[in-house]
Parts: sequence; C-alpha cells; structure tokens
Amino acid sequence: MRALTVRPGTAGTLAVQDVPDPEPGADDLLVEGLALGVCGTDKEIVRGDYGWAPDGPDRGDRLVLGHESLGRVVRAPADSGLAAGDLVAGVVRRPDPVPCGACAHGEWDMCRNGRYTERGIKQLDGYGSERWTVPAQYAVRVADHLGIAGVLTEPTSVVAKAWEQVDRVGERAWFEPRRALVTGAGPIGLLAAMIGVQRGLDVHVLDLVADGPKPDLVRDLGATYHHSSIEEIARTARPDVVLEATGVGKLVFDAMAATTPYGVVCLTGVSSTGRRQTIDAGGLNRDLVLENDVVVGSVNANLRHYRAAADALAAADLPWLERLITRRVPLEEAAAAFEAGPEDVKVVIELAGSGERAGRA
Repeated sequence: MRALTVRPGTAGTLAVQDVPDPEPGADDLLVEGLALGVCGTDKEIVRGDYGWAPDGPDRGDRLVLGHESLGRVVRAPADSGLAAGDLVAGVVRRPDPVPCGACAHGEWDMCRNGRYTERGIKQLDGYGSERWTVPAQYAVRVADHLGIAGVLTEPTSVVAKAWEQVDRVGERAWFEPRRALVTGAGPIGLLAAMIGVQRGLDVHVLDLVADGPKPDLVRDLGATYHHSSIEEIARTARPDVVLEATGVGKLVFDAMAATTPYGVVCLTGVSSTGRRQTIDAGGLNRDLVLENDVVVGSVNANLRHYRAAADALAAADLPWLERLITRRVPLEEAAAAFEAGPEDVKVVIELAGSGERAGRA
C-alpha cells in the first residue's frame, strides 16, 4: 500500500512510498484511510524542524506522517462497539509506558514526564496511509453524514479541550461568560468559534485579512469578524473569555489584557522563539492579580475531548464545515498540500484511491 513518509530532522524527504500492509492485532481496528488533514505541526516535520521516527532495527529512519485522520472501518473486534463501514478518527497521543499519574488516569494530554508517543509525530507511524490499524480504545466514531468533514475531528478535539479548560478555571467561583474573543481565523480559531457559538456565546473573531473566505465563514457562523486591533475589540466587545489561536507573541500578551475582570485567557497557539518584544510586565502582573484573571495553556486532547469533538461536529452546519476544507489534494500529489495557497483554510490529502471514496464518505 502507499503511505506518506518523511525522514524527521531532514528537509526535502517527503515522499509517497510503498510500505507493508498493516497487520491488525486482536484488539485493533483495520481501517481504510480516507483523508488526512494538514496542519502547522505537519509542516514543521516536513521542514525538518520536528518529529521522531519509530524505534526498531527494521524501521529505518522514516515516519509515516499524519495525525488528523479520517477512515472507514474494514474490520473491527466483536466487542469494540464499532463495525465495518463506520467512519472513525484515530486518537493521536498514547500514554507513556511508565506511566505518570496523569497518563495512568487517562489524561495523557497532560503527561508529566514527556514520555508519551504520538501517531505521525513522535515515535509512532501516523495515519497517512491507504490502510491503518488502531486499537479500538483509541478510535472515535464520526457521524456518517459528515463525510470528509469528519477529518476535522482532531483539530476540533484540541478546542474542545480548550473550552473544557476555560470551564474548569472559571468554575473556581461563579462563572457565566457571555462574550468570547477568538484570535486567529485558521482552522483552530474557526472551530473554537464554532463551539463558542454552540454554547450560546456572543463570539468575536480577530484576524489580519479583510477579504477571502475567513470573514464570510465567521459571519455565516453567527459570529462577528474583526480585522482591527485587540485593544479596540476589548473596549467594545469586552470579552469574558479569550481563546488565542495564533501564537503571535504580541497578540498573546495583548490578549492577557483584553478580558473583563475575572477573565480567562486560553492559549492554544505555539509561539516561535527568539523574537524579542517589550512589555510592561509590572502592569500586566498588576492587572492579572487585581482582576483575578487567569492565563492557561492547552495542547493536545484525550479521549473525552475527541468524543466531545465528534458531538460538536455532528451538531454543526455541514455546508459550513465543508467550506473550511478549501483544498483537497490526492495522495500522489501530497507535496502540494504543504505549499500555502492564498485562499487556504484547511488543506486535506485524500487517501482513498482517486479521492472518489473520500468524497462519498
């Protein structure tokens, strides 16, 4: 079968290769790969900046890429709750083998010692192949009507966790947020805004662009789009919650000052290092303390977040979700998926033959 592989740590090694067919264990699903989402982490791995190949003398040094998965079950264990024909998404992270306390309690997204592994990222082959296997306990069923939009399950799980973190922080006392600001209108920002709207919040989204698909996607979601400054939005919208999805250093610090008193800022974007900027650290500290504000980071997701993501997508407007996928690339042309296009929101690689089966999924 064909798979999308890369040699972690070495740029220019992305390739579509023939690899052995997977051999499912007794507790594994055998899955036909339909689609693979491409995100910034994948691009970092392809650039050689990140990633670890699986261990083993027969492995070589290549990694099957891909963590945003969608597939159709070919064969399932009898007691798995899944059956042939079901759409599924595979969970990315696996707990460390020790395990740490968090991993032992199913909270592997909060691993304390860093010895977790991740499909398509860290020491485990990903989902970027025509067929793949996954232990049934690490697969989540996706509503069949979603079709290829089910590939959004993994990024939606990230923001489902972020919203959970906001709730947990807010519930240290009375908490009834009314307005939310999402910074960034990429896939993570748009999906965060979608869940905010589903929660009945007045959602505002800030991004740089004034045209293209993003403003319309935000407005059609029922949210308000801005391309001004976060300070201006803070004065007019006065958000109770900020979900930061850009990782832009200045915007991160501006977000901390943008909430109402007793506000919560959840950081989901990963910033680049080495870029210096001047901030009023004393003033920021004063505001955080005197207003009981909280800033929390959030990354990855565990099983309940994937299930929450699947529920959120099932409840979403399907035509809107499908518009998030602005470009589909067949597996044999996968390299094109890693080249940014001017209208790109989410780029998806189709794994199923010519793409016809993925389109019907």
